[in-house]
Formats: sequence, structure tokens, C-alpha cells
Amino acid sequence: MNPIVVVGAGLAGATAVTALREGGHDGPLVLLGAESHPPYERPPLSKGYLLGNDPFESAFVHEPQWYAAHDIDLRTGAFVTDLDLGRKSVSLLDGTEIAYDKLLLATGSRPRRLPLADDSGVPTAYLRTVEDSDRIRAAFGPGHRIVIIGAGWIGLEVAAAARAAGTEVTVFEVAELPLLRVLGPRVAQAFADLHRAHGVDLRLGTAVSAADLAGATLVVVGVGVAPDASLAQRAGLAVDNGVLVDATLRASHPGVYAVGDIANHDHPLLRRRVRVEHWDTAIEQAKVAAHNLVGGQEAEAYDRLPYFFTDQYDLGMEYVGYAAADADTEVVVQGDLGAEQWRAYWVSGGVVVAGMHVNEWGAIDEIREQIGHPLA
Repeated sequence: MNPIVVVGAGLAGATAVTALREGGHDGPLVLLGAESHPPYERPPLSKGYLLGNDPFESAFVHEPQWYAAHDIDLRTGAFVTDLDLGRKSVSLLDGTEIAYDKLLLATGSRPRRLPLADDSGVPTAYLRTVEDSDRIRAAFGPGHRIVIIGAGWIGLEVAAAARAAGTEVTVFEVAELPLLRVLGPRVAQAFADLHRAHGVDLRLGTAVSAADLAGATLVVVGVGVAPDASLAQRAGLAVDNGVLVDATLRASHPGVYAVGDIANHDHPLLRRRVRVEHWDTAIEQAKVAAHNLVGGQEAEAYDRLPYFFTDQYDLGMEYVGYAAADADTEVVVQGDLGAEQWRAYWVSGGVVVAGMHVNEWGAIDEIREQIGHPLA
């Protein structure tokens, strides 16, 4: 009996094999990861681990011995070079070929490169792996200056961690406000005010030049990620901004599924394709894919709304829903944006399509229940 093979040993891949075992699947499982570490969660790389508060081991999905104990063939340092969908086999860089019964792709994403920074002669880092996080943290401290290009979630979280360590921080962002496309001007302004209040030199509406990088201890580039769908594309799967999957997370070839950052998903509730690069999606899509991989029951559609969170200084935020950039959406703020706690809702067509809270722990379930209804 050939195994179910999971390509990508990150959070999504590890969650999938966990769900398969917990769901009673007792057939062979192979989990392939290019990194040398057991599967780990990535949010701590820009949060607790980067701050120096949490050990790396706390980010592991399971203790390393868990995989063997559950008869899962975990292979780290295993770089997959090719997929043969006709022969149903996976080829590794070392020449190994693995025949599979079903295939799950969970290859994640890779940071978008910025030649201006790469060619500047100044040490430059991107944040994707634990080694990246270590390199960034090594540049923290009084007397050091970090330049961050991009005021998205990663850029702002790195800025917060660097300032907590007494580092001088300059952030460049071409948009007029950080997170403007995601949050809209009113809420985005609150994040700009937060970082300036903590001493960040926030340069908005500004294109960075090579001269701006001179003298920095380290340049951190956070200009987004691209889905790592090259394997899928070479194999002949339908690919467009990720691997195209249907509502059940099945790709364009029988017996092949994709989850996490690479899954461009036909969302049954949102009625549009979405590709979500967040922790919660990696976990929850993996559970649904695991159910569908073993079959035997009616296929389950993945209909969970996107969710993400961030921690910056003393601000903790959770967001749920999907506010389409091309929709006529109104942002309604409840409370004072300068206060310790407040909420924001995105309203389109008379109903709530997304909502968030700041420092109001326990509120996210109530906010989730508002989605699809007029704002109470």
C-alpha cells in the first residue's frame, strides 16, 4: 500500500498528518520537509521568539519523537524536485523516488526579493525561517540601526521587537499608511500612531533608495510573499497565484490537494477565490484536507472565514472575515482608537463582512457571529 505523501513539513503539513492519525487513518504517511528542523509554527519568528521571550522548541508542532511514535515517516532536509502525477511519484534531490496513493501539497510561500536591498552592500535579511529570525535578533540592541522596507504585518512586528530591544528603527512604506490596503485609512492610522509613539522613524508614501540604507546594521525586507507553487506548476497542475483548488481543497488532478499559503481556494461562502497567508488557515485547511484525502464520506467543503492576529508592543489584535478591496466597504469604529480597547467592523451591502478587536480578549467569537448580519 502506497502512502499518503505530504510535501511541506510546516504547520499545515504537520497538522494534516496529525488529523489523519487522530481521524483513525492507519495507513502509511510520509511527511517531507526541506528544512532541517521538525515542523514548527512561524508566527513566533516575528513575535515571542524574535523578542527573546520564548524558546524555539515552544514553536514545534509536536515534540520530535511524536512522529515516529505515530508511525509517520518524517524526513527533514528532504528537498522535493519533481512530481509525476501520472506515475504518482515524488522525486527528491538525493535521487529518492516515493510512490504515493494520495498527495497533499503544503509548500507554503517565499519572501518576495528586493534587488535594491540585495545589491546595496548592506547586510539584508528576509523573515521566513528560524535562522532568519536569529539573524534579525542578532542585530538588535542599543547602538544598532535596522531599516525595514515594508510596513505590513511582518515589518511592523519586527519593528516592535527591535524597539523593545532598544534598537533604532526606520521603516519605509510606499503607501500613505501602514496596512492601508488591508485596514483602510482610519484603522491604519492607529498603527502609524502606535509605532511613532514607540520611537519608530516611520517614513510613509516614500520609495526607499540605496542611500537610505547606508549605515544600517541590517536591512529587513518585508514586501510580501509569493506562493511556492513551482512544483505544482511543473507537474501540470492548474496554477494562478497559487495552486487552484476547489471548495474541498482538491487541485486539478484526482487525489491531489493543496492547503495553506499555496492554496488559491474557491471559497463557498465568500463566492470568490482567496489565498490566505495566515496561521489559522494553515491549521484549519489541513484538517479539512485530511478528511477529504481518506474519502469514505462525503467531501467536506472548507468554508471557514479568514482569521489572523498580531502582537505589537502592548497592542494585541484579532481580525476575522474578508473585506474585499474591490467592494464598497465602510469601516465603523466602536470606541476610541487611542484607547486601550476598541473594535472595528467592515460593512458592505448593509452587512458586516469583517471585524477586529484590540486588546478585548474573548471578543473574537462575538465578532465572528456578526459576520453576514447588519451591524448591531
